[in-house]
Amino acid sequence: MSSIQTIQVHTAPAYAVSIGGGLLHTCGPLLRESLGLCHVAVITDSNVAPLYLGTVTSSLQTAGFAVSSYVFPAGEARKNFDTLSGILEFLAEERLTRTDCIVALGGGVTGDMAGFAAGCYLRGIRCVQLPTTLLSAVDSSVGGKTAIDLKAGKNLAGVFLQPAAVLCDTDCLASLPPEVFADGAAEAIKTGVLCDESLFSLFESGHLETDPAQVIARCVAYKAGVVERDEKEQGERRLLNLGHTVGHAIEKCSGYSIPHGHAVAAGLVIIARASEHLGWTEEPIAARIAACLAKNGLPTGTDYTADALANAASADKKRAGGDITLVIPRKIGACELRKMPVAELLPVITAGLEV
Repeated sequence: MSSIQTIQVHTAPAYAVSIGGGLLHTCGPLLRESLGLCHVAVITDSNVAPLYLGTVTSSLQTAGFAVSSYVFPAGEARKNFDTLSGILEFLAEERLTRTDCIVALGGGVTGDMAGFAAGCYLRGIRCVQLPTTLLSAVDSSVGGKTAIDLKAGKNLAGVFLQPAAVLCDTDCLASLPPEVFADGAAEAIKTGVLCDESLFSLFESGHLETDPAQVIARCVAYKAGVVERDEKEQGERRLLNLGHTVGHAIEKCSGYSIPHGHAVAAGLVIIARASEHLGWTEEPIAARIAACLAKNGLPTGTDYTADALANAASADKKRAGGDITLVIPRKIGACELRKMPVAELLPVITAGLEV
């Protein structure tokens, strides 16, 4: 097992994010130390189960946990009430109690589904995140936001539930297809645009593939600080939605056939171009962001019209009454929140689609 980096997230309750190789093989003793022995329900999807469920189950059972497992069909289209209902019924059939724990083994969809189920079941039980994708490692496994999609839009029903622990096994990244790895790169690049010019430059140089543990640790450390200061997304945490308003609209327009990271990448370029055209940036940034995303196998635009995107974005969960708050990049490493009427979305998106 490689050296392990640990980042503390000082929420209530606090928890640790461990990053390194081999953590799935040792998850049993590690979680026994932090959780105590209990009944553990491992929730995973049909893509991840053949790869890692046996390893995780064996480690947990060897450490003394009682283990049950539930596998649901993979894909964003399954992040809905039907899947949630199936998980909740399974937890009840297995007679998990409030002292027991759910283990989310997989990517962002699994983390959302299992985390939401943990927040609902018996009005809340513990949940551990074992992210297996770069996207879930750098973003969705940390911070406690869980949700499912509704017909009206993405992530419109959910709860805040901080995990009891996060174990990020970087060995899992080797099993990812290039397009899935790129999906996570989008969220990592977004973090560089938000907070750190030097982090962004790592992606320009291709450093993500040579030292992913360093990149994951830096992204997690930044997000941990934001979450500690604004756990329920009342202010600063909304900055983490950079690229997401248009990105979620692209996902919805595609019927969720375009994966989250690819949609966010396109959304990031569109809002950067719009910010330049509208005079909101301090320096030219759109071309640099687009080049970095393209270097990491990500799209820099979309074929959907401004009308279609604005209509889809009008149902975004960041809307408050007749207003919506966009995250505006001013330069690499510095962004701001800009509140505007929903009616102004169309001209902003139109500006962003102009190359």
